[in-house]
Amino acid sequence: MLRATIKSLMARKLRLLLTAFAIVLGVGFMAGTLMLTDTATGAFDELIGQSFQGIDVVVQGHAEFQPGAEGGNTGGTETEPIPESVLTEVLAVPGVTAAAGDVSGIAQMVDPVTGKAIVNGGAPTLGNSWNPTVTSLIVREGAAPATEREIAIDASSASDHQLAVGQDVQVITNAGAAGYTISGIVTLGESDSFLGATIVLFDLPTAQRVFDREGQFDRIYVRTDGDTAVSSVIAGITDLLPAGFEAISSQDAADQQTEQTQQALGFLRTGLLVFGFVAVFVGAFIIFNTFTIIVTQRTRELGLLRAIGASRRQIMSSVLVEAVLVGLVASVVGLGFGLLLAQALKAAMAALGLELPPTATVIQTRTIVVALIVGTGVTVLASVFPARRAARITPIEALREGQAPSASLRRRSIVGGIVLALGFAALFAGLFGGVSNGASVVGLGAALTFLGAAILSPLISRRMAAWIGAPFKNRGISGRLGRQNAMRNPRRTAATASALMIGLGLVAFVAVFAASLKASASAALDDQLRSDLTVSNQQFQPFTPKIGEALAARPEFDAVVAFRQVPVKVDGSTNFVTGTDPVNADDVVDTTTTAGTFTDLTQNGTVAIAKRVADDKSIQVGDAVTVSFARTGPQDLKVVAIYPESTLLGDYVVSLDTFGANTAQILDFITFVHFAEGVTPEQGAAAAAEALQDYPNVEAKDQAATKEQQNQAINQVLAFVIVLLLLSIVIAVFGIVNTLGLSIYERVRELGLVRAVGMSRTQVKRMVRIEAVIIAVLGAVLGMVIGIAFGWALQRALAPLGIDRLAIPVGQLVFFLLAAALCGVLAAIFPARRAAKLNVLEAISYE
Repeated sequence: MLRATIKSLMARKLRLLLTAFAIVLGVGFMAGTLMLTDTATGAFDELIGQSFQGIDVVVQGHAEFQPGAEGGNTGGTETEPIPESVLTEVLAVPGVTAAAGDVSGIAQMVDPVTGKAIVNGGAPTLGNSWNPTVTSLIVREGAAPATEREIAIDASSASDHQLAVGQDVQVITNAGAAGYTISGIVTLGESDSFLGATIVLFDLPTAQRVFDREGQFDRIYVRTDGDTAVSSVIAGITDLLPAGFEAISSQDAADQQTEQTQQALGFLRTGLLVFGFVAVFVGAFIIFNTFTIIVTQRTRELGLLRAIGASRRQIMSSVLVEAVLVGLVASVVGLGFGLLLAQALKAAMAALGLELPPTATVIQTRTIVVALIVGTGVTVLASVFPARRAARITPIEALREGQAPSASLRRRSIVGGIVLALGFAALFAGLFGGVSNGASVVGLGAALTFLGAAILSPLISRRMAAWIGAPFKNRGISGRLGRQNAMRNPRRTAATASALMIGLGLVAFVAVFAASLKASASAALDDQLRSDLTVSNQQFQPFTPKIGEALAARPEFDAVVAFRQVPVKVDGSTNFVTGTDPVNADDVVDTTTTAGTFTDLTQNGTVAIAKRVADDKSIQVGDAVTVSFARTGPQDLKVVAIYPESTLLGDYVVSLDTFGANTAQILDFITFVHFAEGVTPEQGAAAAAEALQDYPNVEAKDQAATKEQQNQAINQVLAFVIVLLLLSIVIAVFGIVNTLGLSIYERVRELGLVRAVGMSRTQVKRMVRIEAVIIAVLGAVLGMVIGIAFGWALQRALAPLGIDRLAIPVGQLVFFLLAAALCGVLAAIFPARRAAKLNVLEAISYE
């Protein structure tokens, strides 16, 4: 039986190659994602490790949590600053040979040639003090900064923007914009790259001034004598530290930064793996369909094997062995494809500004094991039902002409209905049930829904194929036969269309959700925004409050209101608190309240909250809410106002004074500007441009331009997601190629007969193309229906969060439908040519 299985496998190399291609793509994407993120994690670990070389102990403020790991961008450390006097005491601790204070923040250089702020995608723009006694940085050219007008910069930025020692460059920090001279160029070990980040180094007094740390440090780095135990030095330092500060080993400090990095990369890994699993899920339908067709075509062969003594178990085992071999080979090839994909993704990250050092790609044993298990496992699971069907073939079927009659659809209806119901239940539980880990439940519900729809699709595929093929009915013999071929085997048509249904269903879902998001965001700006200009950073990073001060000094503006944000924890969950001026905020945004008064936020230790939050937590005006800040820990804030849902205000709002008392870095996230009476839009825009001429890192936009910026950001994400989902659509197209190719093999005699009675080769090609178009459009229509339903469900679930408008992008969906039809035409090219080339006499005599 094993020899027969291998011979059978080798006799069908082309069709199994197309089947394996689906697994190659899916496994390759998963393996490439794991390789990329493992390589990135290794690069970050190496960079963090190098940055702590020569450092044994780190003294820092105690953080309630790490805001960088919670998705917040505060622009620097969020711990209590350390008084300078502590450094003297640390130096006196036995075993300490050197110690230096360190200060950091945001520092953005301006390209002297273009006049634009230097940015590398979304990578941070960091500023730091130069610590000559305790540093792992190496001055490659020039010298370290020694005066208040000197800086050193990283070698990567110098190379990318043709900056050299002795050149003057403008730098924007917390203190505003100022000119500096480049005194040196630095590297970290042998690497020029800081993983996309730009680095500006100041001498310590200058860093303290520009980052608002006069008389303070963010950290103190300590080097021991090597003889005294590090734990003993830590204990000695801890004894002298004031409350709220801690001394930890450099390894623990590195581990904290590594954890933040891994959490950030975890989002990337999870997101990319989702697309890999989608590709594998789509591939499973193709494998199932291919093995089902092959088993059907081998009915006579398998019946003869049964007649000469093969048992049912041997027949089933032979099909499963084929699946194992196909899955194993495809998984190995997928690993190679994943390696190439990891290199491509690495290059894409570099183009976005996150350039990894030129290190070897990391291939962990876990990646190989996962790839082999997933690829082979999915292939085997998808072949189980066809294998069981093969085992049920009786010897008498070897004597029958044609195919065995199809089984009843009753069992399929029951199973499909149950799976679909479970999918809907999981979707609603994840979206509306308030379950923990709702995203995973929604993902499970989506997979079950697609699976249930695929199982049930044969019930309607014949009728839908007839409806979709109606325009071809009167287009000659090719149109009629192509339509009838699509209707002939509803199971096969449905299984082939299901692969495309999943890909286009997800594309339609993303398109509907993105359109709803844009519509809701635009409506929110119309309803809530009262300002004439919105000032924000191009990279959505915080910026210096000096920008707001420069705008407020202009007589053309009667209100300039800054909004600040910082991540906090409320009831153990991460959220954001917004800081603003409660007196003037109503001039630029709608601060209407349903209870209390917004201006009461002028009292210290108060907070205003969104009505949705108040209802969920049963909070009323006068109650206290415990908000945990990274710097100051839990703070009981008195609720003085409750306001309707607002995307501009967020869930929690405090005054600038309360915000400043609980955060370490005072930076603006966005600033709204209102024109004075009589100032025209043209005059206001010109005044803003003049005020911001020293700050090219921000832009002032009117409401229309702000909407356009929002839409562009959403469109960029939409385009990225659709490009990744195209992988599943490519797999689905190959599924159509595979099915049509197998059906041509199955209909050789039939094609010979129609050619014998006068059908031309052109007509045969057209017939196959029409069948492919009907299958593709069927999958697209089913996918769009499910995608629109998913989009509606998610929009309704997120309506309390501000996504309260359902928008269906009809134009995009029509485009997807036409693209699906084109995919059908492309998928039919090879099968149609093969069908047209059949020799008429050989085809007629074919058995």
